[in-house]
Amino acid sequence: MCDVCWRAILPITAPLCDRCGDPLRTWSVPSAVMVCSTCRDARGRIVDRARAVGAYDGSLRAIVHALKYEGRRSLARPLATFMRTRGADVLGGADWVVPVPLHPSRRRERGFNQAADLARHLGLPTCHALARVRETRTQTDLPAAARHRNVSGAFALAPRAAARVSEGVIVLVDDVSTTGATREACAVVLKEAGAKEVRALTAARVVLPRR
Repeated sequence: MCDVCWRAILPITAPLCDRCGDPLRTWSVPSAVMVCSTCRDARGRIVDRARAVGAYDGSLRAIVHALKYEGRRSLARPLATFMRTRGADVLGGADWVVPVPLHPSRRRERGFNQAADLARHLGLPTCHALARVRETRTQTDLPAAARHRNVSGAFALAPRAAARVSEGVIVLVDDVSTTGATREACAVVLKEAGAKEVRALTAARVVLPRR
């Protein structure tokens, strides 16, 4: 990837929802903490705060694809540098970064976990606190409701991870967030294990229109 590709990555600009990180229509909101209508209406949402480098489009999409599907693992470090900068408010005060795990069969097929590669360069201790205990269909072609069903119950706490997770501020790390189904499924497990706060940081996210 050339310098032009990296410079072409466009950030998701403020104002942002404090919870999910999606763009808001305006700064004029009735409360000091700006939250989009979807997050206000979503009962039981588990992730406390989510951020991403930019929209899953253009140059950023090409970089993520090269890392994930072409095995260009050298891209993880510079991409994580962007994540550290643009996700500083998520990483600040956190105890651990926890990469979203792959199922063992997918891990063997790909040869690496791109989320773990990204987490390694975020400047915080990495804790492999989660295990993927059920193989799932790829989320790419599934509608939103089906994505949540697809990953429900797919994750469990890894052996000997409880002591690290309990009372900790955890940052889930992944390459892309589309509907947030995977990060919510992971956050359920971490909160049940006693995590005080679960945040999420991804390289890219599918951005909904400003709301």
